Amino acid sequence: MRILHVVPSYYPAVRYGGPIVSVHALCKALAQRGHDVQVFTTNVDGRANSAVPVGVPVDMDGVKVWYFPVPFLRRLYWSPRMGRALHAQMPSFDIVHTHSVFLWPTWAAARAATRHGVPYVVAPRGMLVPDLIKRKSRLLKTAWIRLIERGNLEGAAAIHVTSRIEGDGLAGFNLRLPPVRIVPNGVDAAPAGTKVGNEGAAASAKVAALTAGPCYLLFIGRINWKKGLDRLIPAMAQLPAHLADTYLVIAGNDEEAYQPVLEALARQHGVEQRVRFIGPAYGADKLALLRHASALVVPSYSENFGNVVLEAMAAGCPVVVTPEMGVADIVRESSAGIVVDGAPDALAAGIAQMLSDSSALEAMSANGIAAVARQYGWDTVAQQMEAVYQECVIDRSRNRDA
Repeated sequence: MRILHVVPSYYPAVRYGGPIVSVHALCKALAQRGHDVQVFTTNVDGRANSAVPVGVPVDMDGVKVWYFPVPFLRRLYWSPRMGRALHAQMPSFDIVHTHSVFLWPTWAAARAATRHGVPYVVAPRGMLVPDLIKRKSRLLKTAWIRLIERGNLEGAAAIHVTSRIEGDGLAGFNLRLPPVRIVPNGVDAAPAGTKVGNEGAAASAKVAALTAGPCYLLFIGRINWKKGLDRLIPAMAQLPAHLADTYLVIAGNDEEAYQPVLEALARQHGVEQRVRFIGPAYGADKLALLRHASALVVPSYSENFGNVVLEAMAAGCPVVVTPEMGVADIVRESSAGIVVDGAPDALAAGIAQMLSDSSALEAMSANGIAAVARQYGWDTVAQQMEAVYQECVIDRSRNRDA
């Protein structure tokens, strides 16, 4: 199949978090399965632009990536050159997969696909959550849904969600949706019974110093209000006396100047010496942090999936997540960690129970590694996505012939 993915931002703009990682990994796995996979994206990277060629295909792990400029309206990723390329090249594709809502590239791709009779799949990537919309830009996003997003979603051949929670949230919008298909994110998986990782890569001096010391609790992700760090930091103060020396490592980029708020919170609760912000961690640094941590703790208020949880499981790191995370079902089913309420007292109780039972921690580590190898390697996920594409193409052909 010739498959086009449309996503507002892409490597090397890793500041935008999990979707970039998961979209490229999916594209790479699909290409390895013999498909012609291309990506239309922009060169936006924060306030600057990525140092990439513009308007020509760039090979990235067998995927042809096209970067287009955004002259202005950067928050919407408006790119006239991408729009022209979409209309020119759309007839050559069998299926289009868009990743995002509330942004111009999704609307442009849906419009071009509809015009040329090409089926398209929409992946909201956690942006269609009623509670989040109520908390941020409610009036603007509600108007956008009515005027633009409704047509994009109702005209799609399928909606791709990564978890049951994300799919359930769509019911709150009262839309006439096409089939909603759950295909989870994946992770690079090692053979069953072994931890995943690049043994040849060395961690930075900063991370090597951390991992040479005692184990710690770990958070990896954007430093953002949605991630629930304002619940995790107070929980550190509520750990029992025998865990009073336990410290928390927070690894992530702070695009919204939220870290000072959290540092003040740590001082307020008397744990400023036990909470360490180390900035973003990628590659060998991330893997080293996961392998040395007692547990990864991600107490998000809302998360359509939670890629780093699968990465932790693959590395043999037990996990603590909240029920609002899409990956919570996987954690429960695999017994790779615990799912607890996000209130600080509940978090503290759950963490304390885990850390006090070394045999349970060992079992969670083994369970996580086995679950990833069995179900969540990228080739397995790509097969599921491939089946969705084939269903969409067949349905479109049937509709044409009817």
